[in-house]
Amino acid sequence: MRFTEFNLFGVYVAPVVPMMVAAWLLMLPLRRIAGRLGLLSLVWHPSLFVIALYTIVLSVIVLCVGMIR
Repeated sequence: MRFTEFNLFGVYVAPVVPMMVAAWLLMLPLRRIAGRLGLLSLVWHPSLFVIALYTIVLSVIVLCVGMIR
């Protein structure tokens, strides 16, 4: 498994940056669904819950990309 930088219009970008954007895009519908189902009102601190869920989604993406390469 080797993550290397890539050149984006002359700027070297770390490989985790697109993964973070993908995790954020996946979190948008997940957060909306959790809000509509009332899940955010059941947790002690909704912001911490959202950050923890984002971390889990990002970890899954990084592990999947690492397994593919």
